Amino acid sequence: MPVQLKLDDLIDLLAERLAERVEAKLGDSKASAGSRLLPVEQAASYLGRSEDAIRHLIACGKLPVVRADKRIFLGIQDLDRWISENKQ
Repeated sequence: MPVQLKLDDLIDLLAERLAERVEAKLGDSKASAGSRLLPVEQAASYLGRSEDAIRHLIACGKLPVVRADKRIFLGIQDLDRWISENKQ
């Protein structure tokens, strides 16, 4: 039975280490890819539209923006809302 106990301890240790690594990787990807705001070019990619089409939607008031200095950003939630509203 002592060998089984050591094996169980090893499995627990490995599971904990694996969980830590997965959590660290998910944390890193959230920090880098989980931004709430996207510049126009990334918003265009997110919606599968051209940058000109996104700028047109902004000019028509169909997509709200966040302005910081001379840069324009679009919120992910606003993009998702636009998708939902335009589903047919």
